[in-house]
Amino acid sequence: MPEAVRPLWRAAEIVPALRPFTQRLNPNSLFRAAGLSRLAGMKRAHVSLVRLPPGKDSFAYHAHMLEEEWIYVLSGRAIAEIDGKNTEVGAGDFMGFATPSVPHLLRNTFDEECCYLMGGEDRPIDVVSYPKDDKRYLLMQTEAGSEFYELGEPIKPFGKAE
Repeated sequence: MPEAVRPLWRAAEIVPALRPFTQRLNPNSLFRAAGLSRLAGMKRAHVSLVRLPPGKDSFAYHAHMLEEEWIYVLSGRAIAEIDGKNTEVGAGDFMGFATPSVPHLLRNTFDEECCYLMGGEDRPIDVVSYPKDDKRYLLMQTEAGSEFYELGEPIKPFGKAE
């Protein structure tokens, strides 16, 4: 388990900080990640080291309404599904998702692990859309962790007066 917050973390110290994650809207989602920025005590920006095993997906296909996100591939390959199009990505490739972002997902269909850095803003509130699941969630960051609240259909609170 990582020690107290400090600015320098050696590679050998980061490995034990890797934790498994899944996304409940995608049964094939499974990856290990270490929140590098969290280890260093950063609160306004977020950077994680992510290891995506063969045959697994990163998350469910999703889009952020408020938080910008980016991915930089360090090693291995994956299929990036971005706005409905599949493209192979590999070491040195960068993806940036300005808000409101297009939907995206990484899928490792290859025989080796894909390792990448993922990061972006760390706003206290975001709205995340899952177009394949027809769902939207309000994401709130609290001291206890992330909280998700499912949102209903958008409404128009005011109509035309007659």
